[in-house]
Amino acid sequence: MKKLKVYLETTLFNYYFDEDRDAHPDTVTLFEECVEGRFEPYTSDYVVREIEDAPAEKRDKMLNLLRQYDITILTASDETDNLAARYISEGALPSGSSVDASHVAVASVNALDLIVSLNFRHIVRDKTIEMTGAINILLGYTIVKIKTPMEVIDVEKTRYHLGRDSRNTPQDR
Repeated sequence: MKKLKVYLETTLFNYYFDEDRDAHPDTVTLFEECVEGRFEPYTSDYVVREIEDAPAEKRDKMLNLLRQYDITILTASDETDNLAARYISEGALPSGSSVDASHVAVASVNALDLIVSLNFRHIVRDKTIEMTGAINILLGYTIVKIKTPMEVIDVEKTRYHLGRDSRNTPQDR
């Protein structure tokens, strides 16, 4: 079976360490499934820049995930910047969300299979998914699927299957 090439968006690095968030266990499972060989993990220097803006203790932990999980860092380019600007000019993402548009663009330019995100404000939205897909086709790129960790990890490992939910305290998990 072909390994899916997945783009790990910034929110995942935050959720990995935030045990009080509902998606924390599923996010950790996603990273573990990358090590197990189910996914080939990528991120970008857009993510690295966002991580570098975090408080020092959290920043260092998140940057360590890049090494710990052997995540390939894709670089920004004029092509990704232009595609991101196109997403915004066409209304796929709102103005002021250029970094979010850049996440989708770098995954598209590098022909990744999917973006995994917990950014429900700008990325994991029907409008964004449909419009960026249409723009990609129009411009000769493939459609990059956009999903949450809960949608892509092994169903038997989700917090729902394991009986973990937001009502449990971290020590109950």
